[in-house]
Amino acid sequence: MSGDLFAGEAAAGRPLADRMRPRSLDHFYGQEHLLGSGRPLRRAIESERPHSMILWGPPGTGKTTLARMLAHRGNLHFLTLSAVLGGVREIRAAVDEARAARARGEGSLLFVDEVHRFNKAQQDAFLPHVEDGTFIFVGATTENPSFELNNALLSRARVYVLRALDSDAVRRVLERALADAEYGLAGQVTVPEALLERLAQAADGDARRALNLLEIAADLAGVGGEVDEATLNELLAGGGSRRFDKGGEAFYDQISALHKAVRGSAPDAALYWLARMLDGGCDPLYIARRVVRMASEDIGNADPRALQVALDAWQVVERLGSPEGELALGQAITYLACAAKSNAVYTAYNAAMRDAREHGSLEVPLHLRNAPTRLMKELGYGKAYRYAHDEPDAYAAGEHYLPDALAGTRYYYPTDRGLEQRIREKLDWLRRLDAAAGESG
Repeated sequence: MSGDLFAGEAAAGRPLADRMRPRSLDHFYGQEHLLGSGRPLRRAIESERPHSMILWGPPGTGKTTLARMLAHRGNLHFLTLSAVLGGVREIRAAVDEARAARARGEGSLLFVDEVHRFNKAQQDAFLPHVEDGTFIFVGATTENPSFELNNALLSRARVYVLRALDSDAVRRVLERALADAEYGLAGQVTVPEALLERLAQAADGDARRALNLLEIAADLAGVGGEVDEATLNELLAGGGSRRFDKGGEAFYDQISALHKAVRGSAPDAALYWLARMLDGGCDPLYIARRVVRMASEDIGNADPRALQVALDAWQVVERLGSPEGELALGQAITYLACAAKSNAVYTAYNAAMRDAREHGSLEVPLHLRNAPTRLMKELGYGKAYRYAHDEPDAYAAGEHYLPDALAGTRYYYPTDRGLEQRIREKLDWLRRLDAAAGESG
């Protein structure tokens, strides 16, 4: 790439992470699936003919830098707008500026950061200007565009998914900053190899965070100093670097992973995702509620104790809080993961609910109705009802309890795992008694 991407921008006073933005694709580490040779986003940048796009990925993966590169290579007037701070007025101002640039014979690229923060009406405000070519639209988002952006905008922009940087890519970002004499920290500070690796790991895939940590470490070490282990320990003591957004996509991805690990009888994986959610600040009571759901949905009557274990853990969380409650959740999670699995109750409940909704208000058979008054008895309520405790084996063989329209319907099919194996054997025996009663009748 010819020229300086940040020409005219003074380095003084700018954070290291801003000063070290890649000025060419050669210095853009990570995202090889998009920027490798012949890959789609690389072709869009190098062709100097950018198109409207949505850049979706975690913080610190290069979304803003890529937008700048697109504008620079396409020789486009670069406009930027933050959905956190802007509204319709700011959108109109950007449109006016783009129109003025077009009148001068210049094209424009409008970069909208955190575009998911705009509501659907505000997103619609971009559509006619994207359509008529007033500007190339580039939106950046950390949230799933399928949920956060309207279909009209998505139909006019290609979505590119950026991934969190691996530790090797983050390390290369740090090494470049330490070697850069013009914008970086060359000659100002040194970082031992082992500590540099720790910094890369602590950044959790976020290049901006990595550079911010490095800049703080350099300030603590002083000009010409070396970052030592004590300095780094002090810097990283707060922890909290893991991605967890308490309600966004990462939140639901992690609770999904926890649930599926339990269902898959993988206690180690289940404990990991539990730890990730708790470490990220998830409310333990939310997890406790979900664990109760797991006990019924994925274990059910194969091991009824699972539900009690889950409820006990919930109670410990409520009564004792942290850390005792978190340990009780760990106990419940491992028990559920190791327990016999069955979704028979879950499947049966859903099937019964489907019939309840689809068949309308089916009448309760007369022999099952309550008959507290003389009139009800005269109308046949409760007539011919057979009291099970007065029957052989306390079972009224041949009796039916469903509405007539659903007679013979089965919802619950116990598995051959855990306690449900014995339940299945019991139900099979009762059905044989029903068949015999029908034959004798």
